[in-house]
Amino acid sequence: MSIDLRRFISNPLIFFLFKAFILFSFWIVVYEIWLNPIGTFDLFVIDKLIIQSGYVLELFNYNLIPDVIYDTEFRTIGADGTHGVWIGDPCNGLTVFALFTGFIIAFPGNWKKKLLFIPFGIITIHILNVIRVSALCVILLKSPESLDFNHTYVFTSIIYAYIFLLWYWWADKLSLDK
Repeated sequence: MSIDLRRFISNPLIFFLFKAFILFSFWIVVYEIWLNPIGTFDLFVIDKLIIQSGYVLELFNYNLIPDVIYDTEFRTIGADGTHGVWIGDPCNGLTVFALFTGFIIAFPGNWKKKLLFIPFGIITIHILNVIRVSALCVILLKSPESLDFNHTYVFTSIIYAYIFLLWYWWADKLSLDK
């Protein structure tokens, strides 16, 4: 039983999955070999998360821990009275941005729309991450025993559900040339 490679690749689903796989693999290689070891991009995003989450906490009248520890080893923000939450590279959102972007690039659609939708998606995912970090700080203050569960399951589910909704919105509504 032989497979006709041209017919196989001409299948739109297979071609989309192939493109998405190549794009995400490219991201992993670039990130693991270049971006992550340098650390500058990760630290930039984490710095923004800390600053913006601090604004959110202060907006709701929480005092921040007085001596925020911030360097390449300890990137922490929290409400006064706690040790704070540490933001590691996997939690800064870069891989999620890449996953979202790769899907949009791989999926058929108008490039002008893609160039508008990708930044919209990245910005809104980042805003959701700021809300997540802020909420984790409050959870650590009010209910520290539930921090791990909320970090690992609740907020991960919310972030990925939102990305899935963005993808659905793109695939069902925005990618169509109307």
